[in-house]
Amino acid sequence: MATLTGFCFNTVDFTFKPRQIPRILFSDPKRGRNPCLLCRKSFRRDRAHLSLRNFDRFRCFSTNDNDNGAEDTKSSTSTSNDSAASTTSTTATTEPPEEAEETPQTKLESEKPAPVSSRPPTPPSFGPAYSNFQVDSFKLMELLGPEKVDPADVKLIKDKLFGYSTFWVTKEEPFGDLGEGVLFVGNLRGNREEVFAKLQSQLVEVTGDKYNLFMVEEPNSEGPDPRGGPRVSFGLLQKEVSEPGPTTLWQYVIALLLFLLTIGSSVELGIASQINSLPPEVVKYFTDPNAVEAPDMELLFPFVDSALPLAYGVLGVLLFHEVGHFLAAFPKKVKLSIPYFIPNITLGSFGAITQFKSILPDRSTQVDISLAGPFSGAALSFSMFAVGLLLSSNPDATGDLVQVPSMLFQGSLLLGLISRATLGYAAMHAATVAIHPLMIAGWCGITTTAFNMLPVGCLDGGRAVQGAFGKNALVGFGLTTYTMLGLGVLGGPLSLPWGLYVLLCQRDPEKPCLNDVTEVGTWRKAFVAVAIFLVVLTLLPVWDELAEELGIGLVTTF
Repeated sequence: MATLTGFCFNTVDFTFKPRQIPRILFSDPKRGRNPCLLCRKSFRRDRAHLSLRNFDRFRCFSTNDNDNGAEDTKSSTSTSNDSAASTTSTTATTEPPEEAEETPQTKLESEKPAPVSSRPPTPPSFGPAYSNFQVDSFKLMELLGPEKVDPADVKLIKDKLFGYSTFWVTKEEPFGDLGEGVLFVGNLRGNREEVFAKLQSQLVEVTGDKYNLFMVEEPNSEGPDPRGGPRVSFGLLQKEVSEPGPTTLWQYVIALLLFLLTIGSSVELGIASQINSLPPEVVKYFTDPNAVEAPDMELLFPFVDSALPLAYGVLGVLLFHEVGHFLAAFPKKVKLSIPYFIPNITLGSFGAITQFKSILPDRSTQVDISLAGPFSGAALSFSMFAVGLLLSSNPDATGDLVQVPSMLFQGSLLLGLISRATLGYAAMHAATVAIHPLMIAGWCGITTTAFNMLPVGCLDGGRAVQGAFGKNALVGFGLTTYTMLGLGVLGGPLSLPWGLYVLLCQRDPEKPCLNDVTEVGTWRKAFVAVAIFLVVLTLLPVWDELAEELGIGLVTTF
């Protein structure tokens, strides 16, 4: 007897024998159909019927199990005409009226079934099977991806929210990172802020606390809005998709471990600031690349106590920075994640990664929260730097000073000029400079704050620029920043590790606000512009010729 391995029929209907063939199906209770896993064609629930429109892309053949296979094939071909009438009558009784109209009996009688070949045709190596695999992959991605907006809710929202008095919808487009939302494109019929507030309140009344509505600039807009400003569209996303998830236990553990490592790197910075007092074998091991034998690290224990003030200063700047973010976010009802501190042996820390745990209401809020942290950290850092400068120039505080190479002051044009103006030419134009540890803590805090204010990705500077000038401006600022970091124009020796850190952890821009269209005021834009200018002055190193003219450090000419 021949074994059925595929279909090659051009008939309208085909009736299976009572023997049941296993099938792998996905159920869809909404449509009342079972889509096939391989080609996603819609099959009826009746196991005895398959319609012609679902067979047009199938190719089948049979193989013989024994020597009588050919006779079985002939007999099945000869009896197909006799079974056509019975098949038609069975189909007419089991199918709904609409299916019977699609497949009339006259068409059944006029068409002859194609004979079944006893030799299977050679299937193509690539073609329909490969396409089906691609379709299957896309369907699997849809199943595993975020849940999309319910079409019934889309229709309800269009009927209840949008109209002549608010926003006239002309078309719908996918919205979101994976197209899980709906973007309503159309014409605005009033003031955008008033319309958006009205739509948000009506959305809660219609669907409850289920969706978030975004007001964004219309993509590929041909021109500005006749009322002024850019043309707007409204995006709809489910809250469970658009809002960040809660902090997990593992994230708390990782944050704690990073904080402990940051404490260690801050203490290490305090010990390294005493390089002129450290044992020679320890200094040689960390400065000579040819040194192989490690010294006894217990020799560093006596220097830990004197390193704690500097470590406290570095950690204090970090905590002030994060407190500034939380104080600015609390009145706006914006939730923030726990900070993930990034240890660094040169500055004590590269700052911290703090994520938004709720969607920002508007761009002004984004600018305020983004600037609050750097301004708080910079205020404390500059205060310590100024006090350290005054103590460094005080003869009575000589016992508390540490000797540092004067070349370090060439790492920042702004801080180098301030130090030169305070300490004088004679003190700065030497091989080493005696300064107070508080000045080192302030210097490291200002440098760390400046790095975090670079206008790139989701750093504080990137968020501020995105909120003040828009996402397109952030792209231009980001490309310029990456170029300057790559060339070593900003940050000096720290430009490469900082650039890699940003690329790995902070490269993506911040997600849009609920109201991502209304621009911020002039004062906020001015604050952001001044902050970026000060960042460039802080991270811009002083080249040797200029340092020699200004008296910042002792430049040795070979």
